[in-house]
Amino acid sequence: MPHRPAPPARIALVRWWLALCLGLLLLLQPLGVGAQAVELKQLQLQRRDGDLTLEFSARLTLGPAIEDALHRGVPLYFNARATVYRDRWYWRDERIARVSRTWRLAYQPLTASWRLSLGNLSQGYATLSEAMAPLSQISGWRVVELDKLEHGSRHHVEFSFSLDNSQLPQPMQIDLGGDWKLGIERSLRVE
Repeated sequence: MPHRPAPPARIALVRWWLALCLGLLLLLQPLGVGAQAVELKQLQLQRRDGDLTLEFSARLTLGPAIEDALHRGVPLYFNARATVYRDRWYWRDERIARVSRTWRLAYQPLTASWRLSLGNLSQGYATLSEAMAPLSQISGWRVVELDKLEHGSRHHVEFSFSLDNSQLPQPMQIDLGGDWKLGIERSLRVE
Protein backbone atom coordinates (compact mmCIF):
# COMPACT_ATOMS: atom_id res chain seq x y z
CA MET A 1 0.00 0.00 0.00
CA PRO A 2 1.56 3.35 -1.02
CA HIS A 3 2.12 6.11 1.58
CA ARG A 4 -0.39 8.96 1.22
CA PRO A 5 0.56 12.53 2.24
CA ALA A 6 -1.34 14.12 5.13
CA PRO A 7 -4.36 16.22 4.16
CA PRO A 8 -3.75 20.02 4.06
CA ALA A 9 -6.24 20.58 6.91
CA ARG A 10 -4.23 18.32 9.20
CA ILE A 11 -0.97 20.11 8.33
CA ALA A 12 -2.60 23.47 9.05
CA LEU A 13 -3.86 22.17 12.43
CA VAL A 14 -0.37 20.94 13.40
CA ARG A 15 1.19 24.28 12.38
CA TRP A 16 -1.42 26.18 14.38
CA TRP A 17 -0.78 23.97 17.44
CA LEU A 18 3.01 24.47 17.18
CA ALA A 19 2.60 28.24 16.82
CA LEU A 20 0.35 28.31 19.90
CA CYS A 21 2.84 26.31 21.98
CA LEU A 22 5.72 28.53 20.85
CA GLY A 23 3.72 31.67 21.72
CA LEU A 24 2.97 30.34 25.22
CA LEU A 25 6.62 29.48 25.79
CA LEU A 26 7.66 33.00 24.81
CA LEU A 27 5.13 34.47 27.25
CA LEU A 28 6.43 32.31 30.08
CA GLN A 29 10.08 33.22 29.49
CA PRO A 30 11.64 35.34 32.26
CA LEU A 31 12.17 38.98 31.48
CA GLY A 32 15.51 39.66 29.87
CA VAL A 33 17.69 42.73 29.85
CA GLY A 34 16.23 45.67 31.71
CA ALA A 35 14.26 43.61 34.21
CA GLN A 36 14.46 44.54 37.86
CA ALA A 37 16.16 42.22 40.28
CA VAL A 38 17.97 41.88 43.57
CA GLU A 39 21.13 39.81 43.17
CA LEU A 40 22.55 38.84 46.54
CA LYS A 41 26.35 39.17 46.64
CA GLN A 42 26.94 38.70 50.38
CA LEU A 43 24.85 37.79 53.43
CA GLN A 44 26.51 36.66 56.63
CA LEU A 45 26.22 36.82 60.39
CA GLN A 46 29.10 37.73 62.70
CA ARG A 47 29.62 37.77 66.44
CA ARG A 48 31.10 41.14 67.34
CA ASP A 49 31.44 42.94 70.71
CA GLY A 50 28.71 40.89 72.40
CA ASP A 51 26.26 41.30 69.51
CA LEU A 52 25.14 39.27 66.54
CA THR A 53 25.63 41.50 63.49
CA LEU A 54 24.61 41.18 59.86
CA GLU A 55 26.59 41.98 56.71
CA PHE A 56 24.57 42.40 53.52
CA SER A 57 25.52 43.36 49.98
CA ALA A 58 23.40 43.16 46.82
CA ARG A 59 23.23 44.40 43.26
CA LEU A 60 19.94 46.20 42.61
CA THR A 61 18.59 46.54 39.09
CA LEU A 62 15.52 48.74 38.74
CA GLY A 63 13.05 48.21 35.93
CA PRO A 64 12.05 50.99 33.50
CA ALA A 65 8.73 51.64 35.26
CA ILE A 66 10.45 52.15 38.62
CA GLU A 67 13.13 54.43 37.16
CA ASP A 68 10.47 56.45 35.33
CA ALA A 69 8.54 56.96 38.56
CA LEU A 70 11.73 58.07 40.34
CA HIS A 71 12.57 60.59 37.59
CA ARG A 72 9.04 61.97 37.90
CA GLY A 73 9.65 62.74 41.57
CA VAL A 74 7.89 59.76 43.21
CA PRO A 75 9.87 58.74 46.32
CA LEU A 76 10.53 55.03 46.81
CA TYR A 77 10.96 53.21 50.10
CA PHE A 78 13.17 50.15 50.58
CA ASN A 79 12.96 47.92 53.66
CA ALA A 80 15.53 45.56 55.17
CA ARG A 81 14.32 43.31 57.99
CA ALA A 82 16.09 40.68 60.08
CA THR A 83 14.23 38.45 62.53
CA VAL A 84 15.97 36.07 64.95
CA TYR A 85 14.17 32.85 65.90
CA ARG A 86 14.90 30.07 68.38
CA ASP A 87 14.10 26.70 66.81
CA ARG A 88 11.46 24.62 68.63
CA TRP A 89 10.36 21.14 67.58
CA TYR A 90 7.07 21.17 69.52
CA TRP A 91 5.67 24.54 68.42
CA ARG A 92 6.31 27.41 66.08
CA ASP A 93 9.78 28.89 66.37
CA GLU A 94 10.08 31.58 69.06
CA ARG A 95 10.88 35.08 67.86
CA ILE A 96 13.78 36.50 69.86
CA ALA A 97 14.35 39.83 68.08
CA ARG A 98 13.35 41.82 65.01
CA VAL A 99 15.13 44.81 63.51
CA SER A 100 14.36 46.79 60.40
CA ARG A 101 15.63 49.70 58.35
CA THR A 102 13.73 51.83 55.87
CA TRP A 103 15.41 53.99 53.24
CA ARG A 104 13.68 56.72 51.25
CA LEU A 105 15.07 57.35 47.77
CA ALA A 106 13.88 60.44 45.89
CA TYR A 107 14.88 62.51 42.89
CA GLN A 108 14.99 66.29 43.29
CA PRO A 109 14.07 67.71 39.84
CA LEU A 110 14.96 71.32 40.67
CA THR A 111 18.53 70.48 41.63
CA ALA A 112 18.79 67.36 39.42
CA SER A 113 20.13 65.41 42.39
CA TRP A 114 19.19 62.28 44.32
CA ARG A 115 18.46 62.14 48.05
CA LEU A 116 18.73 58.99 50.18
CA SER A 117 17.34 59.13 53.72
CA LEU A 118 17.62 56.67 56.60
CA GLY A 119 15.65 57.87 59.59
CA ASN A 120 16.67 61.47 60.27
CA LEU A 121 19.89 61.17 58.26
CA SER A 122 19.84 62.33 54.66
CA GLN A 123 22.53 62.48 51.98
CA GLY A 124 22.55 63.98 48.47
CA TYR A 125 24.05 62.27 45.40
CA ALA A 126 24.68 63.31 41.80
CA THR A 127 23.56 60.05 40.14
CA LEU A 128 21.10 57.24 40.79
CA SER A 129 23.85 54.62 40.97
CA GLU A 130 25.70 56.66 43.62
CA ALA A 131 22.48 56.96 45.66
CA MET A 132 21.76 53.24 45.45
CA ALA A 133 25.24 52.14 46.60
CA PRO A 134 24.72 52.78 50.35
CA LEU A 135 21.20 51.40 50.19
CA SER A 136 22.32 48.09 48.72
CA GLN A 137 24.79 47.23 51.48
CA ILE A 138 24.71 46.97 55.25
CA SER A 139 27.78 46.47 57.40
CA GLY A 140 27.86 45.71 61.12
CA TRP A 141 24.08 45.92 61.56
CA ARG A 142 23.32 44.91 65.16
CA VAL A 143 20.58 42.28 65.10
CA VAL A 144 20.51 40.97 68.71
CA GLU A 145 22.65 40.83 71.84
CA LEU A 146 24.38 37.47 72.14
CA ASP A 147 23.24 36.96 75.76
CA LYS A 148 19.61 36.82 74.50
CA LEU A 149 20.43 33.68 72.50
CA GLU A 150 19.81 30.64 74.68
CA HIS A 151 22.98 28.55 74.99
CA GLY A 152 22.52 25.02 73.60
CA SER A 153 19.54 25.98 71.41
CA ARG A 154 19.54 26.35 67.65
CA HIS A 155 18.74 29.76 66.20
CA HIS A 156 18.21 31.14 62.71
CA VAL A 157 17.79 34.59 61.16
CA GLU A 158 15.25 35.36 58.45
CA PHE A 159 16.38 38.30 56.31
CA SER A 160 14.36 40.20 53.72
CA PHE A 161 15.06 43.21 51.52
CA SER A 162 12.33 44.70 49.34
CA LEU A 163 10.76 47.72 47.71
CA ASP A 164 7.88 48.80 49.97
CA ASN A 165 4.94 49.38 47.60
CA SER A 166 2.59 50.22 50.48
CA GLN A 167 4.29 53.62 50.86
CA LEU A 168 3.70 54.64 47.25
CA PRO A 169 1.02 57.27 46.60
CA GLN A 170 -2.48 55.73 46.69
CA PRO A 171 -3.23 56.05 42.94
CA MET A 172 -0.03 54.16 42.12
CA GLN A 173 -0.91 51.22 44.37
CA ILE A 174 -3.74 50.13 42.10
CA ASP A 175 -2.66 47.32 39.77
CA LEU A 176 1.11 47.67 40.13
CA GLY A 177 1.83 44.41 38.34
CA GLY A 178 5.11 42.52 38.14
CA ASP A 179 7.19 45.58 37.27
CA TRP A 180 7.07 46.67 40.91
CA LYS A 181 7.98 43.41 42.64
CA LEU A 182 11.52 43.82 43.87
CA GLY A 183 12.85 41.88 46.82
CA ILE A 184 14.72 38.92 48.24
CA GLU A 185 14.35 36.67 51.29
CA ARG A 186 16.94 34.39 52.87
CA SER A 187 17.33 32.36 56.04
CA LEU A 188 20.65 31.90 57.85
CA ARG A 189 21.58 29.49 60.63
CA VAL A 190 23.29 31.10 63.65
CA GLU A 191 26.56 29.23 64.22
